[in-house]
Amino acid sequence: MKLNEIADKDGATKARKRIGRGIGSGSGKTGGRGVKGQKARSGVAINAFEGGQMPLYRRLPKRGFTNIFRLEYNIVSVGKIQAAIDAGRLDGSAAIDIVALQGAGLVNKARDGVRLLGDGDLTAKVSITVDGASKSAVEKVEKAGGAVSILGETNEAPQA
Repeated sequence: MKLNEIADKDGATKARKRIGRGIGSGSGKTGGRGVKGQKARSGVAINAFEGGQMPLYRRLPKRGFTNIFRLEYNIVSVGKIQAAIDAGRLDGSAAIDIVALQGAGLVNKARDGVRLLGDGDLTAKVSITVDGASKSAVEKVEKAGGAVSILGETNEAPQA
């Protein structure tokens, strides 16, 4: 074998299409861009332009807004906590908080806190500290003999 005999196998490479090389080539004159006009030129993007007609995005009414103060909670169900305890990833005898949930892989980023939901069943007696909890989740934890404490919530009556 010699260096000048090295070549790709037949069909391995495809010759590029030479555009704008005369009408006999099949892609001459307009070069595959259709006819003349704004879109035949380079550097043109006409998004949502409808030929002077009022565009759809301006015909439809504006609705809603984005609340910049909205909190993004991580959602954890009591069933997932029980599954993590059964798998040995979570210690049921120790207090469960966001750090323990991150260590068990139930929560990725801290975000704005953790909200506990009541999907699934709980049999272990656990003490959970979260930023929010549904009524059904609190009932299931207390039914199993555990306790739920919600951060930022006080049990004292408001003073007059």
